[in-house]
Amino acid sequence: MKKILILLAAVLVLSGCERVREARENRTAASVPQASIFAVNTTTAVQGQIQDYIALSGDIIAGSTVDVFSDAAGRIANVHVNVGQRVNRGDRIASVDPSRPGMTFRLSVATAPIAGTVVALPGQVGMTVTQAVPLARIAGGSALQVRLYVAERFISKMAMNLPCEITFDAWPGEVFRGSISEIAPTVDPASRTMELRVNVQDIGSRIKTGMFAKVRIITERKNSIVKIPASALLNRFGEQYLYVIEDDPEDPSRNIVRKRNVVPGILIDGVLEIQSGLSPSEEIVVRGQTLLEDGALVNIIERVAPLSN
Repeated sequence: MKKILILLAAVLVLSGCERVREARENRTAASVPQASIFAVNTTTAVQGQIQDYIALSGDIIAGSTVDVFSDAAGRIANVHVNVGQRVNRGDRIASVDPSRPGMTFRLSVATAPIAGTVVALPGQVGMTVTQAVPLARIAGGSALQVRLYVAERFISKMAMNLPCEITFDAWPGEVFRGSISEIAPTVDPASRTMELRVNVQDIGSRIKTGMFAKVRIITERKNSIVKIPASALLNRFGEQYLYVIEDDPEDPSRNIVRKRNVVPGILIDGVLEIQSGLSPSEEIVVRGQTLLEDGALVNIIERVAPLSN
């Protein structure tokens, strides 16, 4: 019995020691901090084009117009055309009766000096006109222009033949092309603006004079640059940087971030040019980066589609 009791006591002592050792190991493991994993959204840097622009709005006007006058003063007897009608050179526009009380004269017929479209008829039947009063206005050819006014602070960026993108509420989603064709030599001292004319290309018959147009004048265009969403860039304590996704060297199945200082360029509509510090196709954090530090573990929740080229 003594031997049995001694053996049982030894087993109990060993068991208790094992439990104490396990409890100590568990406390030690619990005291070791676990690395935090941050949830982020990412995208890929792309190489492409970025362009700076000035947004303006204006009205469509005829590219060139000619007024029609009568050779004689008198009363307008007939108007032979309508607004919007296409006329050829020499077509009758209006007839003026130069007769006076007690004197009857032949009608004086005013004809079109050029081929084009009648855009205005200030002369109406029954009006008394002189040789200085226009009877009609004709827009020559099919060229149309947008008349714009640019603020004085942007004048230095204006130049002939700058490309333009033109949109109309009447044709949503469609972009027409054009370029600056005229620049006024003076600035209006009252409004501090300068008048511009922009040619509109390949419009067919869809665009009419008097329509409202929205115009983007492209003042700078860069090709083959690295661009990213502007939300990816952080600016703190004089540093401009972002976080790039890399594989964890200790466990390639996990992702970490590396802080990368960059040199930003122009910013247009939320798209940022990166002049140096980042290469195309590198994966960067665009959301959730405010709490990150260099080497932090991350869990990629969503990969956002890259910007278009």
